Amino acid sequence: MTRAKSMDPAAERETRELYRQLLEAWDKRNARDFALLFALDGGIVGFDGTQVFGQTEVGAHLSEIFSHHQTARYVSIVREVRSLTEDATILSAVAGMVPPNKDDIDPAVNAVQTMVAAKKAGAWKVALFQNTPAALHGRPDTAKKLTEELRFALRKQGAKP
Repeated sequence: MTRAKSMDPAAERETRELYRQLLEAWDKRNARDFALLFALDGGIVGFDGTQVFGQTEVGAHLSEIFSHHQTARYVSIVREVRSLTEDATILSAVAGMVPPNKDDIDPAVNAVQTMVAAKKAGAWKVALFQNTPAALHGRPDTAKKLTEELRFALRKQGAKP
């Protein structure tokens, strides 16, 4: 794999911050704040494969989820942030979820997350957020290692519910 040219530190910092805000909005069950982080034509590919495009539609979709489900909160580890162009970046992460009223992640819903961010009118926005199950079929040792890594990240955060 050819490495991208040197990453602009400000773009990397802003991409990481955008991702942090996205997960924070999810954790707070705030569909409006979640959606406002997206470009007007941004989209999501959910854990179950659902595709939703458009900032308004993303907000409506999340409102529906939050009104019908007690969602778990995220614990994540950013693996990489790369520059695609001057105004586009891609962030790769892994994430675990801590169910409500629990203090440990549920390994069954570990995920690989990818976020494409684009700078529009001077602000970084989510162009696409994809949340893929980290099933790791046939590789139980790899799945266990990922779960332990996410548990370590959770302990580092102080395991706050």
